[in-house]
Amino acid sequence: MMRRALLLAACLCAAQPSFAKPVPVPADKAAYVGEWTGKDMRLNIKQDGQVEYKRKQPGKNVNLSVDLQGFNGDNFDVGFSLVRSTFVVSKPPHREDGMWKMTVDGVELTRTE
Repeated sequence: MMRRALLLAACLCAAQPSFAKPVPVPADKAAYVGEWTGKDMRLNIKQDGQVEYKRKQPGKNVNLSVDLQGFNGDNFDVGFSLVRSTFVVSKPPHREDGMWKMTVDGVELTRTE
């Protein structure tokens, strides 16, 4: 997780604005759009491809705004230009007890309505 934070921080510092074009969320992945929260993690995926990510862990806090670069199965990539980081989705968005849930990087998230 620290590697992702450092990689994305480097992207934010080095990226050229002309390369920073988010990929909109495709129609078949529309269930991913929204604000998701879980234990010490917040993920906001916008339809236009902007992704906000916050995570608290012992000794470090990550707070990033990055661009969606695309999906690979259930997983999705964020970053700029050729520098990317993958969010691993072990359980894609699904309804459970009337709420939308998904598991990203080992954290169960619930979509806020």
